[in-house]
Amino acid sequence: MTSTTDRLPPEWAPQSAVMLTWPRRDGDFGPFFGRVESNFLALATAIGRFEDLHVNVAKDAPGVQRQLLNAGVPASRLRVFEVPNDDVWARDHGPLTVQRGAGCVHLDFRFNGWGGKFPSARDDALTRRLAAVGAWSAPVEHVDFVLEGGALEVDGNGSLMTTQRCLLAPTRNPALTRQDIESTLCEHFGVVQILWLEHGNLAGDDTDGHIDTLARFCDPHTIAYQGCDDRNEAHYAELAVMAEELGNFRDRQGEAYQLVPLPLPAPIHAADGRRLPAGYANFLIINRAVLVPAYGDPADGIARARLAPHFPGREIIGVDCRGLIEQYGSLHCVTMQIPQPSIPG
Repeated sequence: MTSTTDRLPPEWAPQSAVMLTWPRRDGDFGPFFGRVESNFLALATAIGRFEDLHVNVAKDAPGVQRQLLNAGVPASRLRVFEVPNDDVWARDHGPLTVQRGAGCVHLDFRFNGWGGKFPSARDDALTRRLAAVGAWSAPVEHVDFVLEGGALEVDGNGSLMTTQRCLLAPTRNPALTRQDIESTLCEHFGVVQILWLEHGNLAGDDTDGHIDTLARFCDPHTIAYQGCDDRNEAHYAELAVMAEELGNFRDRQGEAYQLVPLPLPAPIHAADGRRLPAGYANFLIINRAVLVPAYGDPADGIARARLAPHFPGREIIGVDCRGLIEQYGSLHCVTMQIPQPSIPG
């Protein structure tokens, strides 16, 4: 595999901002809007301590802006844009920003609602609409390839990690072979090898196994992953095989990655009884901090303690995600980091 001069920075690279798309009262979160908005305010306040916050709002941008300022987000770090949207999952409808030369380019991949499961036309157009209202200082380039940001992880050293269940799903890019997909990833993200996970899944996940729910790079040599120690737990067998696969991965220098297992919280269920995909791999790395999902579970603190040694110099902060998980996503799923120098300071 060969790469181009474009490079997707790893999440720990310096960031200009984090993007959120605010929940709507008339959206899927309507029945528990108060809880999810509280989660968003806590998340926004935590981000605002460390870097700029870019918020997309379907309507009443001034009202949301007042809420954020009242919650403690510094006015100097807040930008709010009123644009149509379908849902909150910024990780998947936001741009994937690559470094090109001395600047950055926002790559606008196609978004089809995780293989046609949900309405997506407004989210698919969101990055281009933001460009039209002046949200982006860097250029936007459309890529005719279905891809969500939650589907990939890079180690900053030429390797990209993803899952077969997601990227090879026939509902995304059915005309392309695995080799075609690998070539596309290498071309756009400056990587030279693709690490494919064949196993790993959380019950209730409707993304076809996004990597950001399962395994994450902490640095070029370390992978934190969703583990499971209870042999009676429904996830045990699948996550155990996934851990073996991760142990067989090698970086570009032929070295094994250090593996950090994260605990599995106690099961959380929706009102209809369906299990929700709660886990701790869905953390977000930002400037000088790591934000980790919290579910009111004793495992919350264990997860933060296991991550802390692998992020020296970064504060490890728990953020309540019990409202978010009601719609089958968590903290990383609703955020998209914008690396420097995309947005001028």
